Amino acid sequence: MVRTTGWPFIWLIAGYPLWWALGIGPFAFWLFALPMAAELVRRHQGPGLRLPPGFGLWALFLLWAIAGLALIGLTPPGTLADSGGPLGALARVLNYLALTVLLLYVGNLSRRELPDVVVARVLGWLCLATIAGGLLGMFAPSFEFTSPLEMALPASIASDAYVQALVHPQAAQIMDVLGYATARPKAPWEFTNTWGYMLSLLLIWLIIGWVWHGAGARRWIGAAAVAVAVAPVVTSLNRAMWAGLLLSVVFALVQLARRGRLAVVATSVLLIAAVMAAVMVSPLMSTLLARADNPHSNSGRATTSAAAREAANASPILGWGTTRDMIGSAQSIAIGKSPECPACGNHTIGNNGQFWLLLITSGWVGTALFLGFFARTAWRYRRDDSLIGSGALLTILLLFWYMFFYVALAAPLAISMIAAALLWRRATDAGAAPAATVGGETA
Repeated sequence: MVRTTGWPFIWLIAGYPLWWALGIGPFAFWLFALPMAAELVRRHQGPGLRLPPGFGLWALFLLWAIAGLALIGLTPPGTLADSGGPLGALARVLNYLALTVLLLYVGNLSRRELPDVVVARVLGWLCLATIAGGLLGMFAPSFEFTSPLEMALPASIASDAYVQALVHPQAAQIMDVLGYATARPKAPWEFTNTWGYMLSLLLIWLIIGWVWHGAGARRWIGAAAVAVAVAPVVTSLNRAMWAGLLLSVVFALVQLARRGRLAVVATSVLLIAAVMAAVMVSPLMSTLLARADNPHSNSGRATTSAAAREAANASPILGWGTTRDMIGSAQSIAIGKSPECPACGNHTIGNNGQFWLLLITSGWVGTALFLGFFARTAWRYRRDDSLIGSGALLTILLLFWYMFFYVALAAPLAISMIAAALLWRRATDAGAAPAATVGGETA
């Protein structure tokens, strides 16, 4: 699809599988923020730059995140000295800034320039890529290759485990969750938790843009993809995603009922029951039961979450600027892994969810500013029960569920920002084109 307006957004989102293959996926938001920012500057000189309601909260959060960099050299209680470096903190701030540009860019494009349905279909395309990556992780879990960026990096940098996760494309993470090595899909994302978070968010837009507002082959492809996604969803072992999908279904049914679409609600309930019955008689059921019997990460998450709260209590205003490694672990006070205690070691505080990341990096005040912006957005536009509006509202609300389990930076937070921009411009764009209508349903 070639468009003169909105092309940075379309190429960023629709082209993400390519950026992943090139090894620049996590940095694509920075790269495409440049042409977006240039367009915003040009618009500011013309009709003027618009800001979303409540943007002051977000602007204050950005200032908080930048101010927190001054505390990087300090050591919070219960953490290892010098465990928080400036590079990770700087990358985090750059991500926040790049996603701010994304919010303003989409919000300042009118619905004539970048129609809501086009946004939904582009996000749906990325969902298709995520489902395909999940299937790849299931059937070819050992698939991996060296990306061009990885080849260009010095060996000392490219061999770092965290850098490998960012620049080395892999189909799956091999993890011991069920008591034996298990392949958990992650392509085209860095981690399996990110894969689950993204699939949960993007599935909303695949249904809206491809199934509901699709026609012909697009509708059938979207519907088939939703059905096929059940297999990688189960094999991913992402319990928070399972609950998130359930919450999404409940929200969707409530919104449909509010609009008087009771026949659609009844049909949806029957389809969901059929899918659940199919899963119960399939081999996937044994995976679900095995995951229930192996909580795996519960103790580690509880320990690092408590450490994040303690760190925020010690520096409630600004936090500590970046993450830190805690002394010991949930299994032992020993430092470092050993054959007797493979789970021992220095867990990173803030890596187990956006809420915990905010606590240690930005303190209680910074956390309140971050969450306040999205809470205000959701509350302000809560009455938009259109299909696009409901999808955007659900996308934002899911942030408040996943923040306790998954880190939102950068891709999941980007989808939340896009959703916020859609709600904002739908309410303020006086020159909007009429919303698309398919089968009597308005977007």
